[in-house]
Amino acid sequence: MVDRKGVEKAARGLQAAWAKAPSPRQLAAKAEFPLRAPTVPLTVEPPKPEQKLLGGYDSAWARKLPARYARFFATEGLMRPIIAGLAQPERRGLDRLADLEGAAIFAANHHSHLDAGLLITSLPEPHRHQVFAAAAADYFFDTRVKATASALVLNAIPIERTKVGRRSADQAAELLDDGWSMVIFPEGGRSPDGWGHPFRGGAAYLAIRCGVPVVPVHLAGTGRILPKGKSRPTPGRTVVTFGDPILPAEGERSQALAERIERAVAALADEATSDWYAARRRAAAGETPTLTGPQAGAWRRTWELTANRKKPSTTSKRWPEL
Repeated sequence: MVDRKGVEKAARGLQAAWAKAPSPRQLAAKAEFPLRAPTVPLTVEPPKPEQKLLGGYDSAWARKLPARYARFFATEGLMRPIIAGLAQPERRGLDRLADLEGAAIFAANHHSHLDAGLLITSLPEPHRHQVFAAAAADYFFDTRVKATASALVLNAIPIERTKVGRRSADQAAELLDDGWSMVIFPEGGRSPDGWGHPFRGGAAYLAIRCGVPVVPVHLAGTGRILPKGKSRPTPGRTVVTFGDPILPAEGERSQALAERIERAVAALADEATSDWYAARRRAAAGETPTLTGPQAGAWRRTWELTANRKKPSTTSKRWPEL
């Protein structure tokens, strides 16, 4: 026969032992020690955290008055003459920005490290000296020297390309709300073969969040001056074409707006390589060539970019020479 009293006594013993056992949180806390950071007494001032690079770099100092004066002289006295001699830019469509007031997002295609300097020096006043650039954290903010130079000369803030982080988006939105315009390359990186990448949704998201217009911009020729993988530039000619500002529609999602921005930049590329009327006709017919080029082999994509190909008629679909 089963001893009921013995069973009940054993059960009560197990319950008492279970009640005295440490909780999972207590076990985790013990497992973390001594790897956890020590606590600081209330009477002791905690040390200031060390300034971080990459996405955690704080570039707020670059928007204070001394840095702004230094950047003004660097832009007008150094960067603009260098860009003028190296890129010989022709600027089109500035009349489309005559009624643009307040902050705006200037979104452009991306083929070269020359793009940021060319675009910023091409902006009309007052945007040229009230603008910040969204720069890749893993390239422009990986060392102290590059981070300082990027923040001072370009007024750049770090943008994480490999992960989604709220810090950079919140910082960009705060600057837009304060009246700063923004220069961004929605492709997320330079073109490796002369053709573009699909636009990401960062510029569209910020436009919707902050209620600011997006100005599509097409940059032509920078890939021949300083392409990806080259460190020595070859002087050449460039064309900067500004489009009409784009406002987010009511209830429009960021992906739909990003596609609209990409189509607008593609239309500007078509305009830069043909003429305004022919580009408008193709845009109205939905025949504007894409920035990403033909979905074919590498040889075909390279062949489409050569300057020796035959010029098609103005009514047929053609690929822009980027």
